[in-house]
Amino acid sequence: MLIFLTNHLEVPGLTVARLYKLRWQVERFFRWIKRHLRIKHFYGNSPNAVKTQIWIAVAVYVMVAILHKELRLPGSLHTTLQILSIHPFEKVPLLALLRACPQRKNFQKPV
Repeated sequence: MLIFLTNHLEVPGLTVARLYKLRWQVERFFRWIKRHLRIKHFYGNSPNAVKTQIWIAVAVYVMVAILHKELRLPGSLHTTLQILSIHPFEKVPLLALLRACPQRKNFQKPV
């Protein structure tokens, strides 16, 4: 049994429970964004700036996921994303970089 407290006494209890469930889905979405899209903070405060940053991050994530699948790269998608974040400016063919790096044991960024 769950108990929900609210200061909106005119709202039915079932509605409060549904709103809480919807809010939890939003919280899960933002947790997914932080884990997978690596957005630590937003560069703008307007709704348009936040939406733009999220959509760009989602587009990059999807493109890397497609690349990972189409090239049948070894390792996980997370590993591929990590490799690309460590080597953003290397003048190495992308395929060579992605096929060579999974043999490494440690994918820490150089300090």
